[in-house]
Amino acid sequence: MPQAKIGVIGGSGLYHMEGMTDVEEVKVQTPFGDPSDVITIGKVSGVSMAFLPRHGRGHRLSPSEVPSRANIWALKSLGVEWAISVSAVGSLREDIVPRDLVIPDQLFDRTKDRVKSFYEGGVVVHCSFAEPFCPTLGSLLLESARELGNVNVHQGGTYVCMEGPLFSTKAESNVYRKLGMDIIGMTALPEAKLAREAELCYAIIACATDYDCWYESEESVSVDMVVGNLSANIENAKRILQKVAQKLPADRSAQTCICEHAVASTIMTDPARIPAEVKEKYDLLIGRYIS
Repeated sequence: MPQAKIGVIGGSGLYHMEGMTDVEEVKVQTPFGDPSDVITIGKVSGVSMAFLPRHGRGHRLSPSEVPSRANIWALKSLGVEWAISVSAVGSLREDIVPRDLVIPDQLFDRTKDRVKSFYEGGVVVHCSFAEPFCPTLGSLLLESARELGNVNVHQGGTYVCMEGPLFSTKAESNVYRKLGMDIIGMTALPEAKLAREAELCYAIIACATDYDCWYESEESVSVDMVVGNLSANIENAKRILQKVAQKLPADRSAQTCICEHAVASTIMTDPARIPAEVKEKYDLLIGRYIS
């Protein structure tokens, strides 16, 4: 099976990039069922890159239905070390204008119906999640976005992840603003938590598509508005990915982020008490720690 260094989890319109070579579609099986769709693998700027449509081609899966465990597992099994999410968000700040980009550095979880960990059935893991995004990857995304010149990009900010699929009420939107949140979306969690458990470097290119519903002078958020503004940002996201592919370090061990060893010393269960079938199931993630 082909391997990829970079994994891109995106929405409609981001399945591959122009100029991508050695393109191949791969169907990956995981212990958690099928990923959202087949994964397209190819080379971008000489670097192997895998594209996974989060909601499936044709946007078939709601945020609560996205098989995040299967998605992250599939990328990990393909050798991915750097995972980049490209997703639509609503702006909770007047200065984050629709079609701006944000590279957030914090998360606030308001989801309630999603499985948020790989580990179950006899093994307990407590990873650190104080800094939910990889600072190394986030910095490279920010640098690459700024190099485009024609894109307004914001450094840092808190992404509040709601359950969906309905958008916020005005009361909710205004409360999030008062709490100091910067952008709102439906897909960063449990994706970011699972990426940490899989020891991937993970960060988001957040594409502001609307002002949620708090901004009285703006028209109410609609699907047409979100899709139109997100589509306008797809080309910019592709250009950022091309730049990042050339900048990623060859060896993650030289980086200061904790991502590559996030699970080290976090397995609470006595290895002797982990059932053999559980050890086998999670070998991809923790085999080097419990063998």
